[in-house]
Amino acid sequence: MTYKECLTSEMNELAKNPHVFFLGQQVADQDFYGTLKDIPIDRRIEMPVAEEMQMGISIGMALEGLCPVSIYQRMDFLPRAMDQIVNHLNIIDKLSKGRFCPKVIIRTTIGSKEPLDTGLQHSKDMIKGFQAMVDFPVLDLRSKKDIIEGYKLAREGARSIMLVERQDLYATE
Repeated sequence: MTYKECLTSEMNELAKNPHVFFLGQQVADQDFYGTLKDIPIDRRIEMPVAEEMQMGISIGMALEGLCPVSIYQRMDFLPRAMDQIVNHLNIIDKLSKGRFCPKVIIRTTIGSKEPLDTGLQHSKDMIKGFQAMVDFPVLDLRSKKDIIEGYKLAREGARSIMLVERQDLYATE
């Protein structure tokens, strides 16, 4: 199984939970690099280019008992959602004294350098920065083992999580 096939398998595992929905750009109109191809279209919500709004909607869905997988095509776009991630998702449980504990699975990628360099605006690694700003796990998925362990934690855990894929590995074994 390739890295990308492993991701596709994990998306299918997540989708077994009827409360899981996938939202982001290229998730309904397309299938996010083939990784959502087996997910029913009614579980995929296409979003406009409005990263902060997308995270706000994701938090709202989580507050209603759903489990959104909020997909951002590139990690470089997450600073646009920073207020929602850092000042809301990350601390809403503390602000509400434990009354609200939304769980959002943030799925993002670091753009490829080979065979096509996606450029500086699509290939930044901001993992350490996010790890310094949030209390929930921010995981670097560098191998199939990392994917399996990371998505198991996402499925079974009660907290939000950010899972960062490496597009350079999509075509590797």
